[in-house]
Amino acid sequence: MVGYFILLIIFVLLVYGAIRVKMQIWRENGEFPVEPKPSPASQALAELAAIAGGIYVSLVLLTAFLKIPVPEKVIIAGMELDPLALIAVIIAIIQPYLARAWRSARL
Repeated sequence: MVGYFILLIIFVLLVYGAIRVKMQIWRENGEFPVEPKPSPASQALAELAAIAGGIYVSLVLLTAFLKIPVPEKVIIAGMELDPLALIAVIIAIIQPYLARAWRSARL
């Protein structure tokens, strides 16, 4: 049970950090969409969900096309999760950090 809460706290902190990094990148570039959103945080969260969804669909199509066996569920800290969805969310959370590191390395 304690492991579940620690995992949940780590997940929430990583999502929060990913949203903050995206907001900072947008502020530095001045790249906000044409239609304004109520806040940069809501826009970053929506983009994070969209990226995770796109990655998930890509992973499902890739595993189906290549006929890669994937378990139906994995159990982490007592929770049953779809492994492809978990991978998609992890990649979507890590992406803003990698984008910032790539941008810093290029400057």
